[in-house]
Amino acid sequence: MPNLDFSKPQRQSAVGIIALIAHSAQKVIRATAIPIFIFIIKAKATELAYVLLGAFILLVISAVFTYLSYLKFTFFLDEEKQEFIVNEGILNRTLLAIPLGKIQQININQSFLQKLVGVHSLQIDTAGNDGKEVSIKAIDHQIALALKERLLNGRIIAEAAKNESIEAERPIIPFIKISTSTLAKVGLTSHYGSSLALLVGFTYAVFHNIKDLLKAFDTDNGQVEALIEKGFNLASIGILVIALLVVLLLINLVRTFIKYYNLQISKHKNSLLISSGLLATKNTLLSPKKVQLTTYSQNYFQRKLNMLNLELKQTEVGNQQDGEEVRSSNLSLPGCSKAEKDAILELILGKLQSENLLLKPNFRFLNLPIFFKAVLPVAIFFVLLNFFNELKPYYPLAIAYFFLTGLMIFISFKNHRLTVNQDVIIKKSGIWDITNEHLLPHKIQSISTFQYPWHKSVDVGHVDLHTAAGVVHFKFGNYTQIKQLVNYWLYQVESGDKDWM
Repeated sequence: MPNLDFSKPQRQSAVGIIALIAHSAQKVIRATAIPIFIFIIKAKATELAYVLLGAFILLVISAVFTYLSYLKFTFFLDEEKQEFIVNEGILNRTLLAIPLGKIQQININQSFLQKLVGVHSLQIDTAGNDGKEVSIKAIDHQIALALKERLLNGRIIAEAAKNESIEAERPIIPFIKISTSTLAKVGLTSHYGSSLALLVGFTYAVFHNIKDLLKAFDTDNGQVEALIEKGFNLASIGILVIALLVVLLLINLVRTFIKYYNLQISKHKNSLLISSGLLATKNTLLSPKKVQLTTYSQNYFQRKLNMLNLELKQTEVGNQQDGEEVRSSNLSLPGCSKAEKDAILELILGKLQSENLLLKPNFRFLNLPIFFKAVLPVAIFFVLLNFFNELKPYYPLAIAYFFLTGLMIFISFKNHRLTVNQDVIIKKSGIWDITNEHLLPHKIQSISTFQYPWHKSVDVGHVDLHTAAGVVHFKFGNYTQIKQLVNYWLYQVESGDKDWM
């Protein structure tokens, strides 16, 4: 029976040492695989034994360092100070104290390797400036479940913690479960941009790795470029476009199934339990009151299929993190139906009133985007057309670009809306994927309004609602209405007794 007394320092699971050493060895192999491979190919037979011996010594050093890190890593709960304490480091010792009230979500993950060993990793997200504060990489499942209960329940009652018996886990029945067919629809109807970026990055990496290998063997005489150029000459544009679409759809399907396979959402006491994953299982326990922005988006195909993508945005971290790390703290729930979306919104936002006030942007919303994104590029093209005859065949494309860009800007204008009632603020926006952001007034941390000098006479202005999860923008609205709403929101924030997290 694992030790469930968290008031005393304890280490990670002993059997987890295998997973920790394997994970460390995996990182070493990834970092040195290509150089060692090239050296083995080019090295003489007498030098090969030294290369293999050096690689073995490197792995042994990595294993020893990982074992020492395991011995020095301890964690416990300070019941008096209401903090979660972690001690780590071999030579440079670090003590990390996390107040329980700042913990916003806990993830219990299990990679393929951890499944083989029978351990889990537990990650704790806080509202601090450093993002993911703690990652316990090898912990028993029963300890992980008990620990996440203690951490997310807020304050620890010492007597209860010491005297309570650990009850058997009650079966948790999910109120939302995304089926395999729904995941297939999600993969076919969303995330085209991210999949295209992934495809371009992968192609670029493969191209340069091939170039590096050819240079290492002194055989690079432009073969890669010549092969690509020949391939483009032989393939028609139509075939390339169809192939690109097929590859994008396949990438979308594979990414969706790997990340969201068996996605389930359950109510677990006062929290949401979200689990998903094919190769690596991820279990997230989230307190609804710590969600800052609730967003759902839907495009034309998803609307026809009665599905949408829901995202729960939490507190953003400081500038030390890049964009990918900021996004990882948010929870995406794809393939929800309207009824499932309403159930989650009611759980997080409460019972909502009917819509009251609808703000629409002034037609001046169109002026700057049309000028800079449509008129100016086409005007530059026609100027260059007088000097470069090679551009004449692209004249129809320039015309098509102008009308398509203008149409997209107009759709953006029609969808830019702000709906306000006593309970919630809803910002609608988008061109293809129409997004609705839901914000509770007491989650607002600051409000900024501004107005261009040339818009004072027509009473047009802008407002930004700053939250811990980002900024909600509304542009080119009636400035008098905006100022009245700002006063009302500030009154709600100052007079209310609700905490923002």
